Amino acid sequence: MGVILGVLFHFLGGFASGSFYIPYKKVKDWSWESYWIIGGLFSWLIVPPIAAWLTIPGFAEIIRNADTTMLGVTFLMGILWGIGGLTYGLGIRYLGMSLGNSVILGYCAAFGALIPTIYYNYFPAAGKISFSQMIASDGGQLVLLGVAVCILGIIICGRAGVLKEKDLPEEQRKQSIAEFNLTKGLVVATVSGILSACFNFGIEAGKPLAEEAVRQGYNPLFQNNVTYVVLLWGGLTTNFIWCMILNARNKTFGDYTNKKSPLLSNYFFAAIAGTTWFLQFFFYGMGESKLGNGASSWILHMAFIILISNVWGIALKEWKGVQSKTRITIFIGILTILASVIIVGYGNALPQH
Repeated sequence: MGVILGVLFHFLGGFASGSFYIPYKKVKDWSWESYWIIGGLFSWLIVPPIAAWLTIPGFAEIIRNADTTMLGVTFLMGILWGIGGLTYGLGIRYLGMSLGNSVILGYCAAFGALIPTIYYNYFPAAGKISFSQMIASDGGQLVLLGVAVCILGIIICGRAGVLKEKDLPEEQRKQSIAEFNLTKGLVVATVSGILSACFNFGIEAGKPLAEEAVRQGYNPLFQNNVTYVVLLWGGLTTNFIWCMILNARNKTFGDYTNKKSPLLSNYFFAAIAGTTWFLQFFFYGMGESKLGNGASSWILHMAFIILISNVWGIALKEWKGVQSKTRITIFIGILTILASVIIVGYGNALPQH
């Protein structure tokens, strides 16, 4: 029953992540940086402590008494992840829901499984698997195979993007994705996917916070909510600085008070998007507490996001009008990435010592 609940929670988290960008499409007459940071304030600053307070009322005391080095590492992973999250928004902006999520999350799934092991290769910790141990075991070798398959899937998805550019005139491409740009999109998607994986290590780095919450008698189902508060401070730092720079550069500070735009509606949909984004990790933490394997949970989470985002991509007609060869190519690419997710997940489930 615990495994079934774990999978269900990961599905809900994947649905939230694969869907959160949809409300942003309802924001009118605002620049990207304006609606992104308003949504981000809900994602990283407002909703996480509310969720922590509702589930772990003593979260602030746990953070206050925690080891400062551990908090610093967790915060740093949040900053690196924040760069990935920032470029995620740009990746979706340039590639669309379907192609963008497939490429970004393919990278994220693969590197999310690798980053912690590389860290523990240089900074050993009890009970943690290092990269050297991983490559010397059957399970670890399967993980590396999954990473290679993932990269192949990304290449195939990139090929589908090239075919799409050839199939459709620019005007028709812009109908489904207003700022479609394959080259820019693939560059930022690569950066996003690799750095977004730092979130998984941030959860691992902040594990003492979650363990302390359980030790104090709080429900293990919500233990990660205290870790998210610190981790997401890092994400907020990166995104806030960059969005303020863009507001200044593009002279878009007026967006927040522009009465010519539907202000109330824009704030509402940005808030919905930001809250929905946080729900992915709220449910992710619940799923991980049931399945008990951080790396495998991460992979499962990525798989559901890829599936949901591609359903949205089809619903939003991002591949409408392309030749059958192009549709088959993106379909094969997505299946290849999902296959890599399964391989990595299975590899993580095997002994890696």
